Amino acid sequence: MILLNPNNYNRYYPDEHSREIMLKTIAFFEQKGLAKIKNDDHERVWYQDFIDFIKENKIFAQVLTPKSEALDEHSRWDMWRIQGLNEILGFYGMPYWYTWQVTILGLGPLWMTKNKKMRKRAAELLQSGSVFAFGLSEREHGADVYSTSMTLKETGKGKYVANGSKYYIGNANAADMVSTFGKMADKEEYVFFVANYQKPNYNLVQNVVNSQNYVGEYRLTDYEVTEDEVLAKGSEAWDMALNTVNVGKYNLGWASIGMCTHAFYEAINHAANRELYGMHVTDFPHVKRMFVDAYAKLTAMKLYAMRTADYMRSASRDDRRYLLYDPLVKMKVTLEGEDVVNLLWDIIAAKGFEKDTFFEMVSRDIRALPKLEGTVHVNVALVNKFIQNFLFNPQEYPEIPQRNDMADDEYLFNQGPTHGLGKIRFHDYHLAYDLYDTPNITIFKEQISAYKQLLIKTPATAEQQKDIDMMLNVGQLFTLVAYGQLILEEAKIVGLDIDLVDQIFEFMVRDFSKFAVDLYGRQGLSKAQADRTLELIKKPDANYTRFNKIWEEVYGLNGLYTMKP
Repeated sequence: MILLNPNNYNRYYPDEHSREIMLKTIAFFEQKGLAKIKNDDHERVWYQDFIDFIKENKIFAQVLTPKSEALDEHSRWDMWRIQGLNEILGFYGMPYWYTWQVTILGLGPLWMTKNKKMRKRAAELLQSGSVFAFGLSEREHGADVYSTSMTLKETGKGKYVANGSKYYIGNANAADMVSTFGKMADKEEYVFFVANYQKPNYNLVQNVVNSQNYVGEYRLTDYEVTEDEVLAKGSEAWDMALNTVNVGKYNLGWASIGMCTHAFYEAINHAANRELYGMHVTDFPHVKRMFVDAYAKLTAMKLYAMRTADYMRSASRDDRRYLLYDPLVKMKVTLEGEDVVNLLWDIIAAKGFEKDTFFEMVSRDIRALPKLEGTVHVNVALVNKFIQNFLFNPQEYPEIPQRNDMADDEYLFNQGPTHGLGKIRFHDYHLAYDLYDTPNITIFKEQISAYKQLLIKTPATAEQQKDIDMMLNVGQLFTLVAYGQLILEEAKIVGLDIDLVDQIFEFMVRDFSKFAVDLYGRQGLSKAQADRTLELIKKPDANYTRFNKIWEEVYGLNGLYTMKP
């Protein structure tokens, strides 16, 4: 089964130590129990017990330290392991995943810097159990890095003072190294430097959220910085900021996958064992449909996220395809996670509000993930840069296998300049779509062809290209093409049942039609464009034999996992 089941954790690892890391983490949460997790959530308890567990077992140290900085034999930056821990932490709650996520972001500039002292210091602190933070966002500017108001002023003899504040900064209350982004006061060039919450003139203003997490506002007032604490200046600092986000945004999809999986178990356990109007809830046709849709969407989310890591692990200066696939994990997978929870919530209804359910946390926290590390709109605008080359200008590449090996993924910290996205080439997406011959994949390919004709025969005018609202909708349609491509590649790798593959593309056909209808209704669309947009709308193949087979698979999850109180 592709979904995580803590009672039978069967994910493959090439070394026993990596598997032990995952099993220990599962055991920590299972021993803690659902009641304590929920109490800590309601009382907004800082998760020191989790941080102590991470410290004692050196889990962050081993999973998040590249080999070049390793202080023990088990340390490497291995995206296969990172996927696994991502999913487990999401499965047991966003607070635990969040401190991991912002530690990864904080480490990004530290592993990218040429400053050997700071890299060594980061490795030592990780080994001792520290967490880290990423000081990028600001209250007035959000993640608009162009407008940062944090300044670093040189005072002579390798010394500086920093002034300014940062906002939405996770772990700001506990990070021994806060990678902080700003501008040089005199030259207006970008800079990255390290701050520490324990030093004078680092002022914790507030926790800006009402949760277990500390998402802080901190202010530096004539905060002293030495030359040794400067990570990068100029274009190098700019690239460091964007490349760190490239590394970190991938994780958000896995948080969504983990939370949705736990919520799915709760929902099927409840619905299958509850009677209404003389029937089990799972006997109602609309409930079966919603469960099958949620299951197909959740399976697709995981397939896509798994395959994206293969491209990240195999990336090089000559192969940067991950720069399209990665933001879709952040944008598309997290949006699909919201859809999964909405479907499940419509089934369990009031049960989803109950204070002792895990679902109550998921229904709140699942909304955050599409809004972190750049909004959906920012990421769709980004992926639009790839439309031309992806659809119309393919290039041959060696086939990338599943990457579950023990390699150290060092390229992620040596990505180079961040410009030139429009020049990145991709392999022919037909190769993936021709792996299967099913009714709904055939219909979906017809929709792709109609979409390409829309772009070729009635392209957006210069004025329309300035209409961000319209272009976002064009981008949503393109997103489905790339999303489907990697789903199919991973489905073939893992040997997914062909009926489940076709069930996934049943909802993909419907979603493509939904975005087409949305585009059709946009102001500013010419009549010729509107007419061609109608050709994108297709009816999926609704096969009841296939549907019932998938439903039986879904119903078989009943009782498979329940978290102990």
